[in-house]
Amino acid sequence: MHDARNSMIVALGLILCAGCARTVTVSNTPPPPVVFQEIPDIQALAAAINRSDAIRELSTNSASVDVLSMSAVPKLSATMHLQRDRNFRLKASVPIIMGSGIDLGSNANEFWFEVPEGMTQTLYHATHEQYSRNLDRAILPVDPSWLMEAIGLARLDPNTVISGPVTRTDGLIEVRTAVPSAAGTYQRVCFIEPSAGYITHLFLYSPDQRLVAKSFASEHEYFSEVNTVLPHQVKIELFPSTGPPLAMQLSVATYSINQLLSGDPQLFAMPATRNRVDLMQLAGAPAAAGMGVSSYPTAGTSAWASPVTTTAGTPTDYTASVPTGPPLRGIRYE
Repeated sequence: MHDARNSMIVALGLILCAGCARTVTVSNTPPPPVVFQEIPDIQALAAAINRSDAIRELSTNSASVDVLSMSAVPKLSATMHLQRDRNFRLKASVPIIMGSGIDLGSNANEFWFEVPEGMTQTLYHATHEQYSRNLDRAILPVDPSWLMEAIGLARLDPNTVISGPVTRTDGLIEVRTAVPSAAGTYQRVCFIEPSAGYITHLFLYSPDQRLVAKSFASEHEYFSEVNTVLPHQVKIELFPSTGPPLAMQLSVATYSINQLLSGDPQLFAMPATRNRVDLMQLAGAPAAAGMGVSSYPTAGTSAWASPVTTTAGTPTDYTASVPTGPPLRGIRYE
C-alpha cells in the first residue's frame, strides 16, 4: 500500500500539471477594461467576479505544462475541456519513456485519473460524495472542481464572506469566505485586482487551519463576447496531507468559449480501464506508514513562490487562525 501511495502521488503531480499549460506568453493583448473607479463594496466585487458565470463550456487544444516540483519531468502538452458544473476532461501526451499518457476527468457523480504504471495503465477513482467526506485524510487535498476555480471560474458569494473586503498594502483587494464541506468548514482567501475586478490569487485553508492549496493567475485577457476575464498562465501548489507538495506552472495559448473542441459523445465518461484503485482505500491507509504530513515541507517552503519584502513593510506569515483583519503587510505571492 505504501508503494501504491507513493506512485500515485507522483502520478498525481503529473496529472494536475497537464491541465492548462505553459509555453505561450500572451503579448499585445490590451489590459482588461476598468470596472471600478473607486474601492468597491462586496456586492460590486461579487458582480464583477461572477461575470464568469457566462462561461458554461471552456475548451483548449493548446495546453502545456512545467512541473515545478519535479524538475526531471519534461514539458507536457495537453487538451482540456470542461462543462459546468463538474464535467471536466484533460488528456496529456508524455514522452514514450514515461508511458502512453495521462487522463484526468470528472462528471456529475465521480472523478478519476488514469496514469501509466509500467506497461499498463492504472485508473484511480472516487465519487464526489465519498471524497468530500474524507478530504481530511485524502491524498488530493481539494476536490477536482478547485482546478476549475484556479483557471478563472471561481465565484464569490457575498453570503459566505467572513472578512473583507480590505485593501492590501500591495493594492490588491482581499476577501475571506467560508466554504462548508462534509469534512468541516474550509476558508478561502481571494486576492482581487482592484480596477478590473478579477481574482489573481486563491488560498484554501482546511478546518484545522492548514494551507492545502493556492494558485496565482496572470496574463489575463478580456473576452468581450462573455464580458469575462480569463488567465493564460496559472501557478498551482497543493499540499496533500500525506505526501510532498505539488507545484506546477500552467499556460493556455487559446480558449474556445462556450463551444467544446471535441465531438466525443463519451467525453465525460470514466474509462473502462481494467486496473483500478479506489482512492478511498488509499485515503484509509494508516498515516503511520511513513507518509505523515510532518515528514514533508510545509506551506512556508513553497516550491515556486516565497513572500518577499517590499517597501510596504516586513513580510508576515499568513494564518487562518483568525479572520483576515488588517491587510497583510509586505506579502506578495508572485
